[in-house]
Amino acid sequence: MMDASAAVDLCRETLMAAVVIAAPMLLVGMAAGLFVGLMQALTQIQDQTVAFVPKILAMAAVLIVCTPWLVMRMVEFTRGVFENAGSP
Repeated sequence: MMDASAAVDLCRETLMAAVVIAAPMLLVGMAAGLFVGLMQALTQIQDQTVAFVPKILAMAAVLIVCTPWLVMRMVEFTRGVFENAGSP
């Protein structure tokens, strides 16, 4: 049976794993959005699709490059959850 402190620790670890896994894509998306926003301000092109496509392409590239690392982190987290599931 899981006590309250173990449940809180599991929730904290889950949230931290989610943040670490999502961080590379979010940071690249934010940087690409900032760059595209600056370029739009300089060129005065205010089309929404111009901002959307580079962000999607940058995030997809980061996802492809980081997939092995992301899978490794998810496997480590899942393994830890299953190993600690049986402990009191």
